[in-house]
Amino acid sequence: MNVVQGFGLPKPQSIGSTRPHAAVIGAGIGGLAAGALLGAKGYRVTIFDPLDKPGGRAYAFEQDGFTFDAGPTIITAPWLFEQLWEACGGKLSDDVDICPNIPFYKIRFPDGTFFTYSADKDAMEAEIAKIEPDDVKGYRSFMAESKEIYEYAFLELADKPFHSLPFTLSTFAKLIRLGGYRSVYNVVSKHFRNDRLRSVFSFHPLLIGGNPFTTTSFYCLIAHLESKHGVHYAMGGTNALARGIASLVTRNGGQIRYGETVDTILTSGRHATGVRLSSGETVSADIVVSNSDPATTYSKLLKDLPRRRWSDGKLGRQDYSMGLFVWYFGTNRRYDDVGHHTMLFGPRYKGLLKDIFKNRVLAEDFSLYLHRPSANDPSVAPDGCDAYYVLSPVPNLKGDADWETVAEQYRAKIAAELEATLLPDLSKHIVSSRISTPLDFRDRLLSWQGAAFSLQPNLFQSAWFRPHNKSEELDNLFLCGAGTHPGAGLPGVVCSAKIVAELAPDPESLAAVQAGTEACV
Repeated sequence: MNVVQGFGLPKPQSIGSTRPHAAVIGAGIGGLAAGALLGAKGYRVTIFDPLDKPGGRAYAFEQDGFTFDAGPTIITAPWLFEQLWEACGGKLSDDVDICPNIPFYKIRFPDGTFFTYSADKDAMEAEIAKIEPDDVKGYRSFMAESKEIYEYAFLELADKPFHSLPFTLSTFAKLIRLGGYRSVYNVVSKHFRNDRLRSVFSFHPLLIGGNPFTTTSFYCLIAHLESKHGVHYAMGGTNALARGIASLVTRNGGQIRYGETVDTILTSGRHATGVRLSSGETVSADIVVSNSDPATTYSKLLKDLPRRRWSDGKLGRQDYSMGLFVWYFGTNRRYDDVGHHTMLFGPRYKGLLKDIFKNRVLAEDFSLYLHRPSANDPSVAPDGCDAYYVLSPVPNLKGDADWETVAEQYRAKIAAELEATLLPDLSKHIVSSRISTPLDFRDRLLSWQGAAFSLQPNLFQSAWFRPHNKSEELDNLFLCGAGTHPGAGLPGVVCSAKIVAELAPDPESLAAVQAGTEACV
């Protein structure tokens, strides 16, 4: 068997209608990647998605000559996509142009000062010394700890399934030694004394739906991941990646059916037998892969199945990520002193996060992430214009915010803050605008509780404790995407797709069983 290094899958198979069928629910990055890899493994693949084009959370809105990435904007492990393309018989650079962002981010503090975050060790130490010289030593020790976590938790475990309790127990001692019982903020505070620097080096879990004060310290690995491999951007936007992976699916004979919502996963005993669409059409399948939120998969798509582990009660007791308020806007002028990625820290850190994750109240203050892709990519805006989105973490729909009433007021507050800090005269130059709230995540993306990243990455919602990639409820149901192992973020969902493709039974064996059954009949 000719196996591709990295993903461990055979070279793409010949296209044929008699191949075993894999039905994939959802054309997000995870579902697309799983479909592409299953097609390369030998399955006939059909992906169903309610939207009109690929991407899921990585969708793109196009209006008034602007292109707005709807969701993820940061690529931190480009080699995973290179391996994905290679496993499917292609080359990433032939379809998508991925470029580094230097620096990674600029972080603005409430007093108007900035911290420039990059992979340059000397430059980072100089930035730290401007705030607290004594914390330079702490930065070095933190990065050493981040590297140690990365080399085990990411390199060795991110693409390994945790559906086996013996495997989980075999990793337990090392995971305990790495301190996964601590939070990201706890670890960062051990190395840094200054509160501003503690915020700078602990905010990363927010990019994958976690509260730095409760997210397991394994996610401290992100600091080393970024410093080693960089922060990248796909020209044309992250949705260019989604479109590219979709083309891998169809090149290997797969089909993507847009505007199709799966209503039910059909079952017989402990087997999934296919899916029923909201139109009433039924589609048989040899395996089913769900890229939908696990809570949606189990409580809605399998609502009539007696479930042993993921009951409605258990799903209801899980901690889900925060919601997001996102304002996409275009201006008829450029702000060339604003970089690609800017974090605007508000006056509170711990208190604001407590309001978002625990109290679930929409606070008067906020912290923001401003994305300006037109800083490096002229294709996303008309000449002389800028494309933006600004994101504010907010409570998910377990909070009591009435978004139909407060959305425009909240947008106006954010606009006023941006005008006062980074984008002077902004209100005079807006020529395109749209907003997305937790209601959109719930209704358009079918996200449980309107959570932007599915389950939070807390210790007891990680690895074995997360919904498994091979379902505990049905023998041939598999899960990929943000809500399963290893978690949210582009590297996480691609790793989840790799796990699914490797766990799925060999299609040639399935075909042989089918042929034998038909012969007996």
